[in-house]
Amino acid sequence: MKIGYKRVSTLDQNLARQDLGKVDKLFEEKVSGKSSTDRPALNAMIEFAREGDEVLVHSIDRLARDLRDLQQIIQELNEKQVTVRFLSERLTFSSDQDDAFARLQLQMMGAFAEFERNIIRKRQAEGIAKAKSRGVYTGRQASIDANAIKQRAAEGQGATAIAKELGISRASVYRILKAIRAEA
Repeated sequence: MKIGYKRVSTLDQNLARQDLGKVDKLFEEKVSGKSSTDRPALNAMIEFAREGDEVLVHSIDRLARDLRDLQQIIQELNEKQVTVRFLSERLTFSSDQDDAFARLQLQMMGAFAEFERNIIRKRQAEGIAKAKSRGVYTGRQASIDANAIKQRAAEGQGATAIAKELGISRASVYRILKAIRAEA
């Protein structure tokens, strides 16, 4: 069975560019790749995979941004006799073959993915520090008041007006309204 795994870091990013071709089962998530512990689709995919299956991933950094996590995930799948194939890098890892060059490439690409993530975090921290020194950084809103959204929607306000009034994105308003409707 061909199993696909796609991941992007944020809700507003698109999974479409990660073309895996035809797969029998697809696992997708919009969550940071910094750690494998808080990634439900990844953990479900690992649990689902069976001997003889092949997991297709667009690129190494989509599976993990931490070298240890990357190696652990591949090892866990290989121990289950599951092959892991990275389409962009054209690397394949399976329990029945040990390609020293492929392992070296994996370690190098994984290290670059981890390095890139660390650089992004450093730049973000520098930007926040500069914004704070100028007095323009107020920090991230701790939570969104779903009741305020519900009340304004009941009063007939549209998503754009609600978002503007509460200082949040329209996507957040739509997400909250969708969750409220699902509960009803």
